Amino acid sequence: MRLVDSTVRSTDVLVPRVRAYLGQIVGQGAAITYQALAKALAISPPNTIHQLTVALECLMEEDAAAARPLIAALVISKTRGGLPAPGFFECARRVGRFDGDPSGPEASAFYVAEFNSAVEFWGASAEVVQSDAKDPPTTGEGN
Repeated sequence: MRLVDSTVRSTDVLVPRVRAYLGQIVGQGAAITYQALAKALAISPPNTIHQLTVALECLMEEDAAAARPLIAALVISKTRGGLPAPGFFECARRVGRFDGDPSGPEASAFYVAEFNSAVEFWGASAEVVQSDAKDPPTTGEGN
């Protein structure tokens, strides 16, 4: 039980870190590998990729529940020709976003569409957040 408790705590900490990092890089319009993301976030062993995929699946659940594009689509496997790992598609199926074979042609089409939607949506969201941070709010009176 102790392992489960520490995994839940580490996931609670990791999920917002993953979202924040992906939000920072989304404007590049390029995917990042699981390994590169784990390294960028300095995720501690053991099971660094597993820790990361658990966090990404939490993000997918959050995004699907909020009807947003999946920010997790920015993360790919270095061994799958530019696609995420099969777990991405399995999770997308669980949250009602994908209804196909994770190794079939529909997986590639779904991924490309989801990646493009994520870049567009999250890129615009990052720009709004950045501009809100730079521009103080106005009251509309005399401003």
